[in-house]
Amino acid sequence: MPVRGDRSLTMEREYDVVVIGTGNAGSDIAWHCRKAGMEVAITDSRDYGGTCALRGCVPKWVLASAAGAVARVGNQQGNGIRGAVSIDWPELIAFERTFTDPVPKRKEEGFREAGIHTCHGLARFTGPDRVTIDGDVLTARYIVIAAGAHSRPLNVPGEDLMTLSDDFFYLEALPERIVFVGGGYISFEFAHVAARAGSAVTILQRSGRVLKEFDPDIVDRLVLASGEIGIDVQVNMPLVSVERNAAGLRVRAGKDGEEKTFGADMVVHGAGRISAIEELDLAAGEVETDRRGIVVDEHLRSVSNPAVYVAGDANPVSLQLTPVAVMDAHVVVDNILGGNGRVADYTVVPSAVFTTPPIASVGLTEEAAKEEGIPYIANAGDLSGRFTNRSIGQRHAGYKLLVDEDSRRILGAHLIGPHVEEVINIFALAIKHGLTVDDLTLDAIPWAYPSSTYDIIHMVHPLVRK
Repeated sequence: MPVRGDRSLTMEREYDVVVIGTGNAGSDIAWHCRKAGMEVAITDSRDYGGTCALRGCVPKWVLASAAGAVARVGNQQGNGIRGAVSIDWPELIAFERTFTDPVPKRKEEGFREAGIHTCHGLARFTGPDRVTIDGDVLTARYIVIAAGAHSRPLNVPGEDLMTLSDDFFYLEALPERIVFVGGGYISFEFAHVAARAGSAVTILQRSGRVLKEFDPDIVDRLVLASGEIGIDVQVNMPLVSVERNAAGLRVRAGKDGEEKTFGADMVVHGAGRISAIEELDLAAGEVETDRRGIVVDEHLRSVSNPAVYVAGDANPVSLQLTPVAVMDAHVVVDNILGGNGRVADYTVVPSAVFTTPPIASVGLTEEAAKEEGIPYIANAGDLSGRFTNRSIGQRHAGYKLLVDEDSRRILGAHLIGPHVEEVINIFALAIKHGLTVDDLTLDAIPWAYPSSTYDIIHMVHPLVRK
């Protein structure tokens, strides 16, 4: 049984489960294990709450919603709407903080009320079933690493002059010129917010493609929409250096002999995130790692230390998405409580980029289908002429569907336009349960009308066998 008392005293405690990380994955694991009667401790080296609540989904949604409001009014100018709106950045950040500021205290108090012992500080392994936190020693039957992720080191001169994506959410003022390094969803989402707030924005992507995980044709439409609001997307621009000068910051990027220089008041690191595990002293815990991170089996358990499980962003085999972190947590809990009977399954994971307009994807891309040798039919189209989009002035709306050539089952869906972050979930269900295009027609389901979901019938109609 754990010894509870003054946390300022150095002591040794024993638990059933010690969880490292207080984000969605770690929190869910701690709650469920405690509910099952286990003695549980949880710790974090940062404020309690994790990425999603403090540095990810929640504040991002607040900022993206403001950018979307500006976009909506702008798109409808001349269609019965007059007068521009603008973002008051300090006021927006103050509003955002009403969501994030209460989280650490509320979360820690909730743990304590549930009988979960709360710790603060970096956990370091000192044995296969033992960690130290701020001098205290915690031993446990199971140790769960749910420590989240942080920005990937870029190892270029002037990297220390860059602003981390975590810090973008709490900027007191928005600079006039911002360069985002990296062409992934973090850079694009922030770029759309910054552009709608009046900043001059550039995105630098090291390779020839941005948003590589998404369908290239859909991404091309997003890049076009981005350019129309002033976002300069530059590809084949690997970062060379960041320097400070009299005008602010100077960014050098490009391939050898083809370098370009970009002026900026702020340079934001949006070039990927990696598991935050390097300070855990995993070797002392006999936890095997490779270049991606901790090596886990299909049960999300360390292949070298059966007492250690990994979940959420710290899990190198899963996507860094909140719903995936929650799914990881459920897998880990079931395996701790039930004896490793559940396998992690990432075959159907919908994802979205919250730009204006947003894009969304689930299932196979054409590239993946070809690599797997799956015979497919692709159907792509434009939906900007649909009255649901035309009535709000949205000129960038479209889709691409992939279906199995023989069974007509949905293989993949790739969307751009209003509400696609919602519509994509319909296609996720269709793929998960093996639905065909016929199962999505108006004859099968009288979709609510008018709605963005109703437009599914226009997406599948050309694929239905007459």
